[in-house]
Formats: sequence, C-alpha cells, structure tokens
Amino acid sequence: MRRALTFLRRVRSLAPILSPLRGGGGWAIIVAGIALTAPALAGDLANLPTSRADLTPEDLARVEAITKPTGDFSKPEQFELMQGGAGTSKKRINQDAFSHSSANITFEEEGTFKLGNALFRKLWVSSPSSTQASDGLGPLFNARACQSCHLKDGRGHPPEGNADATSMFLRLARAAQTAEEEKALADRAALNFPDPVYGGQLQDLAVPGLAGEGRMGIAYEEVPVTLGDGTKVSLRKPSYSVENPAYGQLDPRTTLSPRVTPQMIGLGLVEQVHPADILAKADPGDANGDGISGKASIVRDGKSGELTLGRFGWKASRASIREQTAEAFVGDIGISNPDVPKSRGDCTDGQAACLAMPVGVQERLGHTEAPDPVLDLVTFYSQNLAVPARRDLDKPEVLRGKQVFYESGCASCHTPKFVTRRDAPNKAQKFQLIWPYSDFLLHDMGKGLADGQQVGDATGSEWRTPPLWGIGLTETVNGHSFFLHDGRARNLTEAILWHGGEAQAARDRFAGLPQADREALIGFLESL
Repeated sequence: MRRALTFLRRVRSLAPILSPLRGGGGWAIIVAGIALTAPALAGDLANLPTSRADLTPEDLARVEAITKPTGDFSKPEQFELMQGGAGTSKKRINQDAFSHSSANITFEEEGTFKLGNALFRKLWVSSPSSTQASDGLGPLFNARACQSCHLKDGRGHPPEGNADATSMFLRLARAAQTAEEEKALADRAALNFPDPVYGGQLQDLAVPGLAGEGRMGIAYEEVPVTLGDGTKVSLRKPSYSVENPAYGQLDPRTTLSPRVTPQMIGLGLVEQVHPADILAKADPGDANGDGISGKASIVRDGKSGELTLGRFGWKASRASIREQTAEAFVGDIGISNPDVPKSRGDCTDGQAACLAMPVGVQERLGHTEAPDPVLDLVTFYSQNLAVPARRDLDKPEVLRGKQVFYESGCASCHTPKFVTRRDAPNKAQKFQLIWPYSDFLLHDMGKGLADGQQVGDATGSEWRTPPLWGIGLTETVNGHSFFLHDGRARNLTEAILWHGGEAQAARDRFAGLPQADREALIGFLESL
C-alpha cells in the first residue's frame, strides 16, 4: 500500500502537466524542459574499448563459458527459456506480447514505464490548438504518434491493398558531391546528405493548409526460385518510386531506401551489450577466410559528439535509444525535443510554405514541443519493453532446427547470446545473459537486398544483423508475416532466400536442405 501511495503522489505532483488523452483512457504528459546546446565534437576511435573492464577475471571466465556456442542439440541450453534475461516476460502470449514491461524493474520504475507508454501513444495535433501542450505536429509528418508506426510495439509492414503506409516510409539521401561533404563523412559529422527539397525522408502527411510530399509507390515482380529438392518458391522483388511529388521532382542523385519499423523488445538490453564484445566479432577484412566480414558502425554520439559504436536502426546509425527516439520524434512526427530542437521537423529551405507554418513551442512548458522529461519517459519506456520467453524450445523438431541453424552458418552473423555490462546504469539490465541472435555488425547482403544508400559506415548493400528474438510472434502481435527491411518477404523462408553477399553460403545451404530440415529450421525461428 505504501508503494502504491508513493506512486500516486508522484502522479499527483505531475498533475499540472497532465491532460487526458483525446478519445478516452490513459494520460498524456505535458512537461517543462530545458533545451540543450550541442556539445563540441570530440573523441577518437582509440577510445573504443577492446576489452571488458567491467568484469573481474573470474566474471570474464564465466561470461566466456556461458556464451560459447553450443555443440549439444539434444536438449535446451541452461537459461535458454529466459531469452531476455531476468526481465523476460512470461505473460500470456497474445497481441500484447511485445508491450509488457521488463519483469525485473522496480515498482517505481513500473510507474515510469506506464507514463512513458502514455506518451508513446499520445496523438499530437497541429498548431495552433487549444490543447497547447499537445500541439506542434508536423508541419510534414508520417504519423501522429509513436505507436502509429510501432504497431503494438512490433514490426511494421508494407501497404497491402488499401492499407496505409504508416509503418513504412522512404529514407531519402544522396552521396557526397563535394570535398567538404566528403570530409564531413570521413569525420563522421554526417551520415549522408538529404534531398535538397524533400529532406531526409518522404512524408506523405501534412497539417491543414499544407500538401504532403507525395506517396510511396511499390511495384512487385515475382521471381521464381527452385530449391534443391525441386520445391518451387516465388520471391517478390520490389521497386520503389515517389508518386505525385508535391514540391517538384526529387534530385536525380537522391536514393530511395524503404524501411519498415522494427520491433522494440529488448532494446535496453541491446544498449548494454559491451562494445568490446561486439567489436571482437568484427572482421572487416575477412582475416579468418570464412566469407563473413562484419564491420562495426562507428558514429558520433548525438549528445557528447564522441565517436562510439552504432547499434540501432537498420544500418546501425544510432548509438543510443535516446538518440533514436529524439530523431524519430522530429523525423516521423515533426516534434522538436531538447536533443533535436527542430520545431518544423524535416522542412527544408525549398519548402517555404512549410517553414511558414506555426509551431507548438510553449515557452511556459519549455523551449521545444517535447521537453526533456517527455524524451526521458519515452526513452525509458523503449528501454524496458520485455522480451517474451521462448516457446517449445524442448520439442525434438525445434532442437533439430536449432542444429540446422548452426550447421548452415546462420549463427555466424546471428550470434545467439551475450552477457550485458556489469556496470549498466539500471540494475534491470546489469549482467544479464540474453539471446538476441545478432552480432549488431554491418554485413554486405548482396545486390538483391541493396538499396544503394550509404548511411555512415554502411554502404548501399550493407545492413545491420537484426535481432531474431520475438520473430516467431510477428503474426500474433502484428497480424502479418512480412520480413526484411522493406517487408518484401512474405514468410521466413522467403526472408532466408533473399540473403546474399556474406550470407550467400548459408542461404545456399538452406536451399539445399531436405524439406524436413527446412521446416525444422523455420520451427526453431518461430520458437524465438
């Protein structure tokens, strides 16, 4: 009872900055904040750690032993059920399976998580509005709320039939054209360069009185594939365009990169994987000759300016969840925040009407439309979405599928397990054995999956290895089975068959398997 009263007092203390969400149910949080000044760039690649200073020699030996790849597929490994460590959710599997809080956060943190969830679902409105602390939408945008893109905290999908494209959009970027721009890339002061008129992504929605930028067009071509046992599979090969561009033609050098929103579970655990453990798996020159040459994405931290390891986003272009959140607020919704104080979002100098639109900054609440506590709360929520427990992991066919996964070479990039930092800032993420099935490195995936768009260290054919945990619940949570960065794959078999480049050998081994072994491997993935 005392803990409950403490939480109620905390909510009451926020009463002046709370307002009911439109449509009933829940609370939206309106808070005061202070804009931050961007720090001077600093740091050096040599600052990246190459060993785990957070561990004693005894702990290091334990970590090395527990994370060693298994060779015994006769039974599940110890702790394999709890793939998100002690924070793993054991709640009933249903449509909310990705929306539970980490099981090991405190009672007070559970309250913070709920407040963050309310903001994650908050619908922003255009300015000016009577709901002053909720306005500032756009002027150009892709969605009105974080939840609109990250449906049920899960995986987005391409528009099918008459469905909208809210959970999928086009990144717009061009390569460097001048010596100055080349230097900016080399110094990692820029990831790439936006379209001069349309900015960094195509925004199909706009506030009243302004036209959206255009619509994403997708055309599919069916490509037949015959597997080793004669089974025929059809892959759909997409091509992308911008339909009805409202502000003239895009720059001919601008590339289009389609992106579906990724699932959000386990992000706080990923953030606490020690950089040394990720860097130890990098082999950019393929020194061991295994055909796998993963490389680290080195980026500038958005707040400190120091060089650090990128690990979030389809091309590992963001170093932290807070930075990913801040950029999404501006790019997807057009909401400024202390880390990215752009109150007109992705409007460019070539969009005068957009720049003339009113903004939602209320000085009595802060200098941005989503002041610091809002960003803090949404970041905390994103860091503490629990990974669901494994299912059917002791079934013989799942164990067989796991063995096929290893023997086919899938685990070369989809690293099964890590132990998080002993010095993580939140106890819930400290020293946890986790099973994300990713090395968080960039890999060349071949021409078939190439988008031709450089993002920092990632070339136009390189992608970060996406974590696989939760992949088997995509249909349960999101009602579809579309995979890969643009949702082109309609099932897991198609997703594997699209692998090329460094993954070509593993893909070919899968294609050459007997049907029973292919089905076993898929069954293993569905158990994650």
